[in-house]
Amino acid sequence: MMSASATPGGLAGSRSGEEAYTVPTTDEPMVPTASPRPRVLVIEDEPHIRELVCLHLGLEQYACVEAADGTSGLHLARSEPFDLVVLDLMLPGLDGVTVCRAIRRESLNADVPILMLTARQEEADKVLGLESGADDYLTKPFGVRELVARVRALLRRGTRARARGIDDTVVVTYGHISVDPARRKVRVGERDVELTAHEFQLLHVLLSSPGIVFTREALLGRVWKDTTFVTERSVDTLVKRLRKKIEANPAEPSIILTVWGSGYKAADV
Repeated sequence: MMSASATPGGLAGSRSGEEAYTVPTTDEPMVPTASPRPRVLVIEDEPHIRELVCLHLGLEQYACVEAADGTSGLHLARSEPFDLVVLDLMLPGLDGVTVCRAIRRESLNADVPILMLTARQEEADKVLGLESGADDYLTKPFGVRELVARVRALLRRGTRARARGIDDTVVVTYGHISVDPARRKVRVGERDVELTAHEFQLLHVLLSSPGIVFTREALLGRVWKDTTFVTERSVDTLVKRLRKKIEANPAEPSIILTVWGSGYKAADV
């Protein structure tokens, strides 16, 4: 767990002073132009960790909203827009994995970055958190500087992704499959198909560009967005899982095709 002795001076990139202002030439006081502060939802059941996270993010000019359990955190994620979610894995009531999947599936914040916190250090737990839809992972105890650096990186990633990403307002229709990114729904023929956040993103990327070959490296960047703890092998595993859910015969796929020596593509239609 984080040390309660962490101080603002230990933050990476901390500012030593406030903004510099030009000396006014009139008697009217100058008012600095305020830009909207990024909103961060912090879902953490340990009060001292929650308070310290919000304290140091506040010092970095982020506006924090706190939730002490999964149920209240999910309610906030469904009712208010945020720029980032900091989510503890081990929560009372709804656990972090369940909350993460619910946020990705059915909330106003389906596409915002999620940073998952946990005391578990096993690789399987890290993979579980990432595959549930988290963008990055931080193991307790962690340093304040690392926390702030990861928050900054995730917010930059989210901004770039929204700027260059595929249009999330358009329903993609591919043969008998429809992908609705706004509602996070996939329909194959007459049935709805439940997908994880990464499965959904992979399907959306491929079906939005039929016939285009994506390398494994490119898919890592599109689906996991530079997240650590994943390798190109993770793409193969994800494709295998997705085929089981959408292909009539996963052993002989007709939708998501392997391009040997290159990567994957959606079959031409």
